[in-house]
Amino acid sequence: MRPRLPATPQSESGGRRRRRAALSFVAVSTLGLGVLVAAPAAQAVPLTVDVVGINDFHGRIEPDDGVGRNTTIGGAVSLAGAVDAVRASNPDTLFVSSGDNIGASTFTSFIQDDEPTLDALNSIGLDVSAAGNHEFDKGQDDLLGRVTENSEFPYVAANVMRGTEHALPPYAVKTTESGVRVAFIGAVTESMPTLVSPDGIAGLTFTPIVPAVNAAADEIVATDAADAIVLLVHEGAADATPAAIGGDSAFGEIARGVSPDVSAILSAHTHASYNTTVVPDDSTVPRPVVQTGSYGAFLGHLQLTFDPTSVGAPRDTVRATLLPQQKLFGYAPGPNPDIKGIVSRAVAVANERGDDPVGTIGGDFLRAFTGSTENRGGESTLGNFVADVQLWSTRDKGAQLALMNPGGLRTDLLYDAETGGVIDYRSVALVQPFANTLVVVDMTGAEIKAVLGQQYQPTVTARPFLKLGTSEGLAYTYDPSATGGFAVTSASLDGEPLVDDTVYKVTTNSFLATGGDGFTAFANGRAHADSGQVDLQSQVDYFADQTEKGLVPTPDFAVRSLGVTATEAPEGGFGAGQQVELDLSSLVMSQAAPDQADPVTVTASLDGVEVATSTVDTAATPLFDEQGVATLTVTVPEGVTAPEAGPVTRSLRIAVAGTGTEIDVPVVLAAAAAPVVVEPVPGEPVDPSDPSDPAAPGTGGGTAPGTGTGTGAGAGTGSGTGSTPTVTAGGDLAFTGSDAATTGLLAALVLMLAGAGALTATRLRRRRALTAETEDSTTV
Repeated sequence: MRPRLPATPQSESGGRRRRRAALSFVAVSTLGLGVLVAAPAAQAVPLTVDVVGINDFHGRIEPDDGVGRNTTIGGAVSLAGAVDAVRASNPDTLFVSSGDNIGASTFTSFIQDDEPTLDALNSIGLDVSAAGNHEFDKGQDDLLGRVTENSEFPYVAANVMRGTEHALPPYAVKTTESGVRVAFIGAVTESMPTLVSPDGIAGLTFTPIVPAVNAAADEIVATDAADAIVLLVHEGAADATPAAIGGDSAFGEIARGVSPDVSAILSAHTHASYNTTVVPDDSTVPRPVVQTGSYGAFLGHLQLTFDPTSVGAPRDTVRATLLPQQKLFGYAPGPNPDIKGIVSRAVAVANERGDDPVGTIGGDFLRAFTGSTENRGGESTLGNFVADVQLWSTRDKGAQLALMNPGGLRTDLLYDAETGGVIDYRSVALVQPFANTLVVVDMTGAEIKAVLGQQYQPTVTARPFLKLGTSEGLAYTYDPSATGGFAVTSASLDGEPLVDDTVYKVTTNSFLATGGDGFTAFANGRAHADSGQVDLQSQVDYFADQTEKGLVPTPDFAVRSLGVTATEAPEGGFGAGQQVELDLSSLVMSQAAPDQADPVTVTASLDGVEVATSTVDTAATPLFDEQGVATLTVTVPEGVTAPEAGPVTRSLRIAVAGTGTEIDVPVVLAAAAAPVVVEPVPGEPVDPSDPSDPAAPGTGGGTAPGTGTGTGAGAGTGSGTGSTPTVTAGGDLAFTGSDAATTGLLAALVLMLAGAGALTATRLRRRRALTAETEDSTTV
């Protein structure tokens, strides 16, 4: 580890007086940023220092084609060419990083503990890097040992302390060929304790960024250690808005509060792209604040110009444009033997390691498809499974549900009978090749519904609907006939309706968390907490856990969302003999369940009695999740007992044969007189509590006198307090609960049916674990 520079007494002004006051300050911007700097006394002519910066590289040493991303990633070869192009135009060039060079990496780098990434950055000639949160993924001992030893550049962090000592150097001073000294102060997000394993950072404290950085700047000024200061901070604004960057946000406090002696801020962590200026609190001169997105797709470029002949010149505030690395200075990637060799060797090792088994599956986990074409608008066993796994991986972060974008699933996870379902690293990595991190976002019930509503994107003609994978326990209904073609009508979690103003913890990947694929409602969430886990690694860990327990994950064919439109409810509810017509959609997935018969049937039952059945049209629906449509006409039977004032809510159980789908749709019914009678099967014993037995003894708790002659307690005139209906002696289903407490709920349901034209559904299907066990403490 590089030793900390000797400490010197702090200046009385707190380091905020201008360095080398007799020297001039001027900034020139071409592709880069105007930056305030001091000129070395020895220089007689203007001198420019170029600073090329990256952030959140995350081991992206291989190029990709941009599919499923917002930008194209050039990889290490292209990055090396871009940096070399700047150096060729100016020998006084420094290459820096704002952290997260490693961790959350793609399979090629991840499988080798990111050694290929460190080798590539060494070869490119990285001068200095801030420590990011992912540098601590394997613990401080790994960072301060293996990582530091294998890095030919220093990691700096002014706000990481062990007691009263710095755990890493607070800054590093780099001297260019012409003798210009630039100090780079490092800092890492204060949220570190929530981002990595507590054991890995035991004994460390992560102090507030602003005072730590300002103390380092004071020291640099007091000791005349450098001619310019740049902050590399692994923290950033949530988005590119002025309020997020320089307003009253947490990052705004950093951008404004850092000493004016710091000439520019290169930020990181949030993977946002912005290039702007912010006026420090103790100054009137704007300061550049930049973040380049992630993965080296864009480069930040600062030009620091020293001109001793232009005393007192004002700073130029021209902003730079962040450019893709392949286009920087017109550079087109060419051969680079050293970098190409590092990458090709890493790929070869990854290919070999890809054959290593990671677990076993009991069937194909498939994306949705129409014929042979992938349909990102359809619900799929693979999408739901990945959401289940990601929820499992972040339960320790308090996560309650998870959502997965279909574009992040690049291939299917296939069962191989020859291996007994054993799958290898490669097959898992190919499903999720982007190595997105898992992020836990605090969202209200209303915001979750807004995200679900953004699945429908009518202005995107190629893919107007993007079906999110949902974790088990989350269910919702929608009206496909609503204005615009889609409207979320209800949502529930573990059988309980989502409450609009209640905050839930939602797991998603970093791509979605920043509004990817048009799901901008995620940005309305708060407390975006990086879990420190990569989607691929979470999948690998899950399979290891299941293997250790002797469990085999199998596909779940039950749908987790349902399209519902219904006959408008009359005032007071549906009465006996009246018909309720339900138009249902999204009843099946494109991947048929093994027990799914042909034709597929759907039934509706009321209080356990089948009241309607229909054949399901399973024809594919390109681009949308409407596969599996049917119309059920339910004639309300006699015998649904309600209080005299009525109405009462009963649930129609919608079940799709052979798929495991069982969804309860509430329907508001009026009072009725006679029971629903189910004739007993000859020769079979009669359950004394069976409502089909007219001689069954009364059990009490009903709202009407029982007619049975058994030993039930009381005459059946009690008010009843149970959560499930009680059977009276006459076989009628008794109304349970308080009439007064129920009136408001029933009225709301009537209004929902009449106004929205859709039934609110609460999904109460049987819970199917991802594994062979139905009850397990690790059920996701």
